[in-house]
Amino acid sequence: MKAADFVAALDLPANTRLDKRVPKKMLVENGAQTAADKRRINEGIEEIIWVAALKPTNIGVPEYRDEVREYLEIALLKVILRPEAKAARLAELVHRAVPYPVVLLIVQDEGLTLSLTHKRWSQGEADKTVLDGELIFADLGDALDAGLARSFRDAISLTRQPQVTIHALYQGWMDAVLALQAACVTGVFTIPGSPERAEARRDALQECISLGTAITALRAAAAKEKQIPRQVGLNLELKQLKTKLAVAREKL
Repeated sequence: MKAADFVAALDLPANTRLDKRVPKKMLVENGAQTAADKRRINEGIEEIIWVAALKPTNIGVPEYRDEVREYLEIALLKVILRPEAKAARLAELVHRAVPYPVVLLIVQDEGLTLSLTHKRWSQGEADKTVLDGELIFADLGDALDAGLARSFRDAISLTRQPQVTIHALYQGWMDAVLALQAACVTGVFTIPGSPERAEARRDALQECISLGTAITALRAAAAKEKQIPRQVGLNLELKQLKTKLAVAREKL
């Protein structure tokens, strides 16, 4: 999938489109707190494009306010990275720099990654926003199964997202990304039918990731182990983790 394919699948109203270049200086001033991060932005980013701004006035979805956050609009950005750039860290810096929730497209080495995360008010600085939870990523490059890519494109149209508030709309896109992550494990793409189901899926995905990491480490340790009793113990642990992983996958 290319960035243009993703944007087209969103089916946004024409008056949401901006397609204007954002100076890196703006990102440096608002997103970088250290000299290292400033260097990452200047050396790692080729171009930043503000693709679209989704507001109540142009999409007909009400803004959202509560004591935790204020969502007045959603920013759709595209960042083109140089080959050696650290994509995950730069994605975090972009999300931090923008006061609105961001749908971020990351183009690097002909690949395409999507990232999203919620924002909330800072507890320490008035009128400042911070990330509310971890970034979630979806690899939309050519390695993605064609059938899953098609299901994902069909699910992300603006009109298919919740229209109650901008917060609910953004959460709808996050749920679609989580559905894609789960589908990469199960082979079946399904959007969760309730917030409770979405939260359970997020927990199960995190458990699958943690167990997968532990299994990889145990396999490596077992391959290096020379003592037979210790090998037996490691293989038993590995079997137990595989059982837990199967249970976690069932929850997806």
